[in-house]
Amino acid sequence: MMKVKADVCFECSWEVCNKVGGIYTVITSKAQSMIENYGENYYLIGPYFPKKIYGIFEEEVSPDCFLGVCEVLKKEGIELHFGKWIIKGNPKVILIDFTNFTNRKNEIKKNLWDWFKIDSLNTEYFDFDEPVIWSFAVGRLLEEISKVFNNKKIVAHFHEWLSGAGLLYLKHIKANIASVFTTHATSLGRTIAMDDKRNLYAELENIDPDDEAKRLGPGVFAKHLTEKQCAQNCFVFTTVSQITSIEAEKILGRKPEVLVLNGLDIAKFPSFEEAAVKHKVLNNRIKLFLMYYFFPYYQFDLDKLLVYFIAGRYEFRDKGVDVFIEALGKLNDKLKEEKFDKTIVAFFWIPGNVKAIRPELLQNKTYFLDIKDSLDDIRDDVQNRLLYLLASKRDFNKESIFGLEFLQEIRPKINRLFRGGVPALSTHKLYNEDSDLIFQSLLKVGLDNLEDDPVKVVFYPIYLTGADGLLDTSYYESMIGSDLGVFPSYYEPWGYTPLEAAALSVSSLTTDLSGFGRFIIEKEQRNLDYPGVFVLPRFQKTKQEIVDSLADMMCRFAKFSVKEVTQNKIFAQKIAMSADWRKFIKFYIEAHNLAVDKLA
Repeated sequence: MMKVKADVCFECSWEVCNKVGGIYTVITSKAQSMIENYGENYYLIGPYFPKKIYGIFEEEVSPDCFLGVCEVLKKEGIELHFGKWIIKGNPKVILIDFTNFTNRKNEIKKNLWDWFKIDSLNTEYFDFDEPVIWSFAVGRLLEEISKVFNNKKIVAHFHEWLSGAGLLYLKHIKANIASVFTTHATSLGRTIAMDDKRNLYAELENIDPDDEAKRLGPGVFAKHLTEKQCAQNCFVFTTVSQITSIEAEKILGRKPEVLVLNGLDIAKFPSFEEAAVKHKVLNNRIKLFLMYYFFPYYQFDLDKLLVYFIAGRYEFRDKGVDVFIEALGKLNDKLKEEKFDKTIVAFFWIPGNVKAIRPELLQNKTYFLDIKDSLDDIRDDVQNRLLYLLASKRDFNKESIFGLEFLQEIRPKINRLFRGGVPALSTHKLYNEDSDLIFQSLLKVGLDNLEDDPVKVVFYPIYLTGADGLLDTSYYESMIGSDLGVFPSYYEPWGYTPLEAAALSVSSLTTDLSGFGRFIIEKEQRNLDYPGVFVLPRFQKTKQEIVDSLADMMCRFAKFSVKEVTQNKIFAQKIAMSADWRKFIKFYIEAHNLAVDKLA
């Protein structure tokens, strides 16, 4: 373990006790590892949102050493809440209620202009102003705390532009605090990447970042300038991957000194054996859902089923949803021509503009569960009959197993389950089905759930809560029950989803434009026969080349034997284990130590 040089560490993020995106996963999953290095001298600082912290924040009385800090800041409209975050490690947290500090908004924005020439005219409150007010309050907090710990070496780690005003405040007052700034993705890079008419990586060399950000509007411009000033004024600049380092150096004007790769707390994930048991249980639950989703229209062999999935935010191009759909269409045509005897069901676990569950699906579920309940009622009788028939070496058929009376009673229930037509493309009606990109793209490539299609699709446009009235599986449970996670992202600074899938012993696919994909490529002793996590080449490739390669990879996996699938799962978990925070936390300590070395 690398020895820490700082006496106290404060980690500042808008996502402390406030789940917004991937940084929440970074902070929560590494908290225990940070505590193992800093002990009682590790603090997290975040915003105080009462509705967001319910059940995850355990408030405590302010420590005596901070009472004076509380009094000073309260007079300025900054109220502090001390406590523990109820996650692994129970890290100490300081949450800032900045409600009564918001009246300083214009003054704060003026200061950022005067000190660092950050133009934030015409920005929107919730998009830019709110986190800036909070982070400026963070700067004030750290200034006062430094007076309490005046003989100690303090390092403050700031995540993203959202916490940047705090870092810049400390720079302006020349606080004796070592600052580390991490950009997880540049604001400008992400915005350009979302435009399907542009190629971020092709434009990177010739782009003028400030002019481009200004052209894209006041919000992007203000975030970019804040980000740029943080990168250039922190003691140590970091980012999460090699691909983002290239982007950050060009757009923000400074090469990151340290790559703080994103890891997972692998200890919280099931062993391979435990995952295998869970896969069987959860795969059966998915099959039950598929029975009432598809079987009222036509049937297929569930013993020859493969479940593929994509999951994440509705970012059609950035997350690679566009190429996933086109590749599925190509795969469907190829397998249909080959008369492939398996069925692939591809789930799209991507929240959309939902109106309501489709009424026909609810009706299918009701009729299906009525049949299931009838079977449950005679379970003991059926078991006894089977034991008798096996023990007496008699031949048996459905009449001898179920009895004629039951078969007569169940027939009307079975008949009413079946209906004409084809299964819908989505579980829910959407407000914008006629213009929804996923809907229209599926239809365009011929993925319309016809009976002879070996590839079938289910757009599941709600969050996987574990209690949605359909699958009733959580995010991780849905992953474990599946066979292959497909994440062909165009813009993915790291890429937690394929890593999480691998940690759950689920085969997955990422790209060489993601940080995680680059990490895999650079690993020695890669197994190309059973890669565990497939890496799709996207860098400097045409869209058609990408679609063809993705279709080939998904086809290759579909033709794996049971033994090969198991081998691939084993290697997937091995890759995940190499991204454990126990191995990656050293990068954070390295960045912190470099910053401390620069203290006056």
